[in-house]
Amino acid sequence: MDKLFKGVAKFREEDFEAHKELFESLGRNQKPHTLFIGCADSRVVPDLITRTMPGELFTVRNIANIVPPYRNTEEYAGTTSSIEYAVQALDVENIVVCGHSNCGGCAAMNQSEEELAHLPHVRRWLAISREVRARVDRQIGSGSAQKREWMTEQINILVQMRNLLTYPYVKERYQQGRLKIYGWYYIIETGEIFNFNDQTEAFELVAAP
Repeated sequence: MDKLFKGVAKFREEDFEAHKELFESLGRNQKPHTLFIGCADSRVVPDLITRTMPGELFTVRNIANIVPPYRNTEEYAGTTSSIEYAVQALDVENIVVCGHSNCGGCAAMNQSEEELAHLPHVRRWLAISREVRARVDRQIGSGSAQKREWMTEQINILVQMRNLLTYPYVKERYQQGRLKIYGWYYIIETGEIFNFNDQTEAFELVAAP
């Protein structure tokens, strides 16, 4: 914790002072342009990989960047309520679903219930995306472990993009052209990000124009 306390102090002394006017302008309101749905993995840092400033991204993070299909529920729905707030209250223009390489959550999708018995809540959460494993099985059968890994991670992104369109207000704005949805695949060890192209149906490297 010492490192965190020192970091807080250094932030206040240096980073905050360097952007004092920005933080003052954000003190009472926010107007983010993008809802960023990413994995809770500690190696994925949305502001860092997009080089954005405070106030630009409304961020939702959970295991395996999952978007539960829309449903009316009396349960506490953290991800669902965050999507609702970002679209309905903050009027974001974009939604990015960002998966990544070597994702532990996606790896767990290929494990048995017995292997996940010690993580009952994780197992239940991953059940939302149980179709991912079935789709991977159909496409590669008994392919290599490495191929299964990256295909699971990429198909998972596509499933969550589709799930977003089960939200009535997301679908309406998307069809009206008021909201854009992107699927990103981030390679941690190279820093590369691949964006899903609807026309080519492939993830393509994001490069400088």
